[in-house]
Amino acid sequence: MLALMCFGSSVWAQAPRNHDKNDHQWTVIREAPITSVKNQNRSGTCWNYSSLSYFEAELLRLGKGEYDLCESFVAYYTYMDRATKRVRTHGDVSFAEGGSFYDVLYCLKNYGICPQETMPFPGSLYGDSLFNFTAMWPQAEAIVDAIAKTKAKSIPIQWRDNLSSVLQGYFGPIPTTFEYKGKTYTPKTFAASLGLNWNDYVSLTSYTHEPFYTQFALEIPDNWRWALSYNLPLDELMAVMDNAVRNGYAFAWGADVSEPYFMYNGATSVPRDTRDRSTTGSDAERWTGKATTVVQPIAGEGEKVITQEMRQAAYDTWETTDDHGMVIYGLAKDETGKEYFMVKNSWGEYEPYGGKFYASKGFVAYKTMNILIHKDAIPRAIRNKLHL
Repeated sequence: MLALMCFGSSVWAQAPRNHDKNDHQWTVIREAPITSVKNQNRSGTCWNYSSLSYFEAELLRLGKGEYDLCESFVAYYTYMDRATKRVRTHGDVSFAEGGSFYDVLYCLKNYGICPQETMPFPGSLYGDSLFNFTAMWPQAEAIVDAIAKTKAKSIPIQWRDNLSSVLQGYFGPIPTTFEYKGKTYTPKTFAASLGLNWNDYVSLTSYTHEPFYTQFALEIPDNWRWALSYNLPLDELMAVMDNAVRNGYAFAWGADVSEPYFMYNGATSVPRDTRDRSTTGSDAERWTGKATTVVQPIAGEGEKVITQEMRQAAYDTWETTDDHGMVIYGLAKDETGKEYFMVKNSWGEYEPYGGKFYASKGFVAYKTMNILIHKDAIPRAIRNKLHL
């Protein structure tokens, strides 16, 4: 049983735009415990940060304690595997910084995991205080493409050693054994000690070009492992998410954050009129030197009602793209009683909500690519339809 996606594109996952904050009075309906907000910085590793953050939340939910799981460990094995797939497909699979939720799940199942403290802090070996792939990634890419695009009849078998050297030079040596809280572990025994059943986690999506209540591989570049998602009608996918947060579950959320109305530092929703009201490049900008670049909802106009057909059209026309992985961990309502999902991001503790924001149910319905969730968070009637 496979779970899947999310994102971080082949470039860095959507740098924060300078939106004005929304002024709202929030009342929390229910929220699951989560670990601290991290910062992926100059790397396309949101898929990694969001997935590990989700599993850290699961450990808290189950009373297993607080952990800081190591993104560098996952990135190393994922990039080595992705490079191998690119070579084996003669370059048809992309080698990129982005990935899917399933990449992390695959690593946990097959390679294990280690705590953050057993590897160098992200970026520290290159003199940075956070991930910064600017220097490392072009080196790795050059090694992979030199092999994947070769016209030679055979390839040098040491190319993987060369790539491993570049990656470990940046991430640090991959531990085979380590000490943690007085015990000796391998990455696999440490993963087992966490007590999570990796087969309990499934990916859900909602698109009409494949039959509902079956599994299919989302056709996006970063699903390079061709992992499968269960396909639900939109109303049932939304019911799963609502049921999860109302019952204390978090889940990993893969979404499109490229729309001009996406607001990373406030309350994001889908305005009824989504035409671009930007003045960038306009005569007004020419004479004033200023441009309005944000599509803001018109006061009092309400939010667009999202349908299954709208979701599908946005996917088919590439309006909805695989941009960013985050964690949804709760439900809140604003001063009008409108409900929003509470979202944990991985862009550091920016203002006004410490690296978190609120996403309307309309935005989530429209721009979700997929979620990774524990199967027990799915209502029984829907689970039965999926044979889970």
